[in-house]
Amino acid sequence: MREIELGIPASKEVNEAFLAQRASKIIGIKPSEIKEIKILKRSLDARGPKILYRYRFQVGLDGEEPVEHYRNAELKDVNDPSQCVIIVGMGPAGLYAAMTLLEKGIKPIILERGKDVHARAVDMALLSTSGVVNEDSNYCFGEGGAGTFSDGKLFTRSTKKGDIRRILYRFVEFGASESILIDAHPHIGSDKLPRIIENMRKAIIAHGGEVHFEHRVTDIIKGEGNWSVKVDVVNTGETKIFTAPYLVLAQGHSSSDIYNLFYDKGWEIEAKGFALGVRAEHPQSLINDIQYKGRFNPTLPPAEYQLVTQANGRGVFSFCMCPGGILVPSATKPGTQVLNGMSNSRRNSPWANSGIVVSIEPGDITSYNNYGPLQLLKFQEDVEKSMFDVSNSIKAPAQRLMDFVNGKISRDLPKSSYHPGCVSAPLHKILPEHVSSRMRRAFKDFNNKMRGYATNEALLLGVESRTSSPVRIPRNPETMEHVSLSGLYPCGEGAGYSGGIVSSALDGVAVAEMIALKAHFIA
Repeated sequence: MREIELGIPASKEVNEAFLAQRASKIIGIKPSEIKEIKILKRSLDARGPKILYRYRFQVGLDGEEPVEHYRNAELKDVNDPSQCVIIVGMGPAGLYAAMTLLEKGIKPIILERGKDVHARAVDMALLSTSGVVNEDSNYCFGEGGAGTFSDGKLFTRSTKKGDIRRILYRFVEFGASESILIDAHPHIGSDKLPRIIENMRKAIIAHGGEVHFEHRVTDIIKGEGNWSVKVDVVNTGETKIFTAPYLVLAQGHSSSDIYNLFYDKGWEIEAKGFALGVRAEHPQSLINDIQYKGRFNPTLPPAEYQLVTQANGRGVFSFCMCPGGILVPSATKPGTQVLNGMSNSRRNSPWANSGIVVSIEPGDITSYNNYGPLQLLKFQEDVEKSMFDVSNSIKAPAQRLMDFVNGKISRDLPKSSYHPGCVSAPLHKILPEHVSSRMRRAFKDFNNKMRGYATNEALLLGVESRTSSPVRIPRNPETMEHVSLSGLYPCGEGAGYSGGIVSSALDGVAVAEMIALKAHFIA
């Protein structure tokens, strides 16, 4: 088995036959002696005089061991109601926890406050056109979670959480392109991800699992050796109670009602640092020109960027960058303003957007100390309300980037992908001073790293506040159970233990495996 890395001009069409030809010359053999090529990784490199794709691949020769092909475990049929686990939330953590339980022969019962992907899309369209917020069905709540309609980025640095192939191969199994298995920064796209999530749900049900939409959790009750979850059925007003030996909380980072429920019951939770700022929107052509150094052509993918700096002791960084994307309203409560970015698989919008956010720790907002572990949650809510108050609608307060840096109100605004519209506003004053001052300093640093980034062609829109959970539900690092509630497993972004689709899915896998190990369920 040999592993080879090649830099190939981006304009060159690459297939296995081409790689075999190049590999044969490197190894010093005939192409016919190569039995198999397996591409491991593909990344774009625009640093040198030529724009290259760098391929890393394995070469298998006649008479050698075959190239390894990864396969996920099969999902098993389940029908024993005594071997079941309740999962609250159907984002990546909940979905992958459910599928891992099915691998072990354990029945998952998923309770999701939102709707399925199709009905959910209708509510999101209504939000964009009329400003009506459905508190249970929106860009954050519903089948697939917040990631379903935000590009479907599958890049993560959380390699210690588990085998990333386990997540990517499941996505391919249910309809994603095999390109996500090799791309350095894989993504699926908001146009394709809903169908994939729907296929996952159908498989869970086909194997005996349960999925209940529009089931909003109103109470969690600890029993003797079991957990009961009380829900309101949103579309009927009915009340139900589900009981099982184990409970997985994978509710997502915007479920403030769950945090308040824990707080009211006196169960341990803690304030957790998060990040808050704006969405920065540039013409994609400008980002292409900067990143490709003026060498962009239509055969290349729209350029991405990652930026990070330190300002007055806090990190300021780009978050959830969407090349060829659009901005969408992501509020989960009336009277608040929240933005997010998304892009379809082709990433063909004329705009690029990214969160530009500042790390915030409890010590930064001592005026909220009286809220205890909910202090950062309360701070987040207050900033979102202040943004809404600018226009008393979901029209976004906005400011040209250099006007923000220089403390000037923008007399006019450039075109934006944000469909509900924008209103000129002094974001440098509306944002908390400790946030805006650090951002203004950071933009100057970012422009040194990407010449032309800090320009009045760019628009800043407020607010990007759902970067991660402002609350952590603490768990035992050995058992993954809540620190004092046996049988309850906080999981994913909503528990404060992951960020993004892949790391959340890996956390769901780990929790499910821990439950199966503890419960000694027999598959």
